[in-house]
Amino acid sequence: MLKGRIHSLETFGTVDGPGIRFVLFMQGCLLKCQYCHNPDTWSLTDGKEMTVDEVLAEIEPYLTYYRSSGGGLTVSGGEATLQAPFVTELFRQVKKRWNLHTTLDTNGYNEGDKIKDLLDVTDLVLLDLKHIDNEKHIKLTSKPNDRMLRMAEWLSSHHRNMWIRYVLVPGINDEEEDLVRLGRFIGGLQGVEKLEILPYHQMGVYKWQELGWAYPLEGVPSPTAEQVDWAYATIEKGRQQAEVIMN
Repeated sequence: MLKGRIHSLETFGTVDGPGIRFVLFMQGCLLKCQYCHNPDTWSLTDGKEMTVDEVLAEIEPYLTYYRSSGGGLTVSGGEATLQAPFVTELFRQVKKRWNLHTTLDTNGYNEGDKIKDLLDVTDLVLLDLKHIDNEKHIKLTSKPNDRMLRMAEWLSSHHRNMWIRYVLVPGINDEEEDLVRLGRFIGGLQGVEKLEILPYHQMGVYKWQELGWAYPLEGVPSPTAEQVDWAYATIEKGRQQAEVIMN
């Protein structure tokens, strides 16, 4: 019987896709993001094993809220695509039984053709881009960004709806040149419904401490509202440059 390793779940999520959502956090991630607020999801062997039917039983009591709000099911992580067969079957079942909207929250560290079955039953992809510069991306996450950028291009060329998410960290990924480059990249994509800049925060620091790990961004402040607005405007400048080139 197909089982997934689950880190946790949330029954009334409001920030991981449209409407009110059931959010399932999968266990396991291959990235080691310096600002991660859930480092306890990294392990590939921790978490609680659950079947698809057990997850469906957790979702069912709240269906009225999800339907009435235009919400649905979001599967996040960790990195959800590491358990693609389980998530695929879960998405298939919520569509078959209840016709729920499905959202996949992913860092893109996979290949579109390898997880096509999952993407075929996904209505919306929340794609987390960490840094447009490859060397800085490696420093920030421990991995290069080529797979993430290819995933964005795959979604674009296969006409998939996506929201681009970007955690803004002062002094780490907020240089003007990098944000303009990011904007130009996004501007060349099809299907981007929204860009979300998520201000870096320190709410997960205690988890690093509980694990006995040194927090790599100690002392780094959250961006101000003005810094976030500036980042939006700077990325938009890059998007407009891309549109000029394309036209």
